[in-house]
Amino acid sequence: MPLFEIETESHIIITWAADQDAAAVVVHDCYPNEKPLRITKRPRDTWVISKGALGITNTSDMCHTARDCLHKAHGDKVHAIRLYMHETGTDLERARKVIESNMVMGW
Repeated sequence: MPLFEIETESHIIITWAADQDAAAVVVHDCYPNEKPLRITKRPRDTWVISKGALGITNTSDMCHTARDCLHKAHGDKVHAIRLYMHETGTDLERARKVIESNMVMGW
């Protein structure tokens, strides 16, 4: 089954679907108030997000620290971002990207 990238105004959804119509149904099922702006069939069956493209570099301890901050904040994203900024001295935008990336991974 092909992998599709579906962009809405608020989300980018990556999903397997039989065709573009089935991919559009996934958006409707998950986000009924959003319409697909773009549906692209991916050339391969995997999806990779470059941490460098997100501005995340030197990742040796970053994910561990972010997950620790999320744990301390009991999953509260804003509190976790503040903790991460305090512990690492990073700026707000970078802290947000790191925390949100780790939230998606299921910290």
